[in-house]
Amino acid sequence: MSASPATHHPGDSSPSPPSPPSPQWGRRVAHAFSRAAGDYARLAAAQLAMGEVLWERLPPPAPVTPLGTPWRVLDLGCGPGHWSERLAERFGDDATVIGLDLAPGMLAAARHDHGSDPRLRWVCADAAALPLADGSLDLVFSNLAIQWCPDLSRVLSELHRVLRPGGRALINTLAPGTLAEVGHAWSRPGAPAALLPLLGREQHLAAARLAGFRRVSVERQTRRFHYPDLAAVMASIKGVGAQTARPGARLTRADLARARRRFDAMREPEGLPVSYRLLTLDLTRD
Repeated sequence: MSASPATHHPGDSSPSPPSPPSPQWGRRVAHAFSRAAGDYARLAAAQLAMGEVLWERLPPPAPVTPLGTPWRVLDLGCGPGHWSERLAERFGDDATVIGLDLAPGMLAAARHDHGSDPRLRWVCADAAALPLADGSLDLVFSNLAIQWCPDLSRVLSELHRVLRPGGRALINTLAPGTLAEVGHAWSRPGAPAALLPLLGREQHLAAARLAGFRRVSVERQTRRFHYPDLAAVMASIKGVGAQTARPGARLTRADLARARRRFDAMREPEGLPVSYRLLTLDLTRD
């Protein structure tokens, strides 16, 4: 379920995760991403570009782990399976790659596109309750998924549990300041745009250590992408499932015109900017 945070869009009102987390939040997220599965590959250029940052940190291609066993890899929040397929190709014919996602529609797309590859398994489950055995994985790869999980500590504890000693988790997630331009454009007097609450670097470091990881790295960078107009900006977000509608006040034509004016005021030679505050976690279990 790789994606960016939810934002307002005309006709929709986007929620923050409830506190405490509820099953309704998970159902809304799963529904939004399932609905977007058909458009994901076409609209996920920013998400795929940020995934390459994570890809560069992977262990070298090899048919076996340093222990001499075939690789067992989890693609957490696999979406339609782009990274799952690449991971299987990287780690050889005997590798097992588990593509796990909360959204049934994303997994249906993954099975359709990659179902003939015997190295791939598809699992519909919550990242905070992995249906995997203790110490059963060598590697976890997760590109832009865990920001959708209301309980970060629980997710990282689950990753620590399913990794073998020496196993590694490589994770991209998002920090506060992501989509700042979108938030500015859509905010109204007395009504800021509803952006998904995000946690910072120090909170991720603390959660990883609390989960039991002792070798922990969290690196920050800002990635900026450009789009020709506001419609393209919003399509890049909504089209990858990063919006979970709920009943609420609809935005008006005046709101849309205001958002266009505000975004156009930020235009650069390359187009309208959209910023992502990217956190890359590199966690190794002792």
